[in-house]
Amino acid sequence: MLFEILEALAEEGLERDEYQLGEWIDVEALEQLVDSASQDTEIEIRFTVSEFRVLVTGSDLTVS
Repeated sequence: MLFEILEALAEEGLERDEYQLGEWIDVEALEQLVDSASQDTEIEIRFTVSEFRVLVTGSDLTVS
């Protein structure tokens, strides 16, 4: 998931040296939370990195 988030931010034009993802979220905790949700549960996690909004669901990652 970490690489997906980094890639999505890069696609939006945010360079890796412009932020430290670890300052914004605990990636391991995020992965555990998403993985622990049952298929019947709709989970959404939203956070902001710089000026970009990140949405993580059980099946998707969106950066806007």
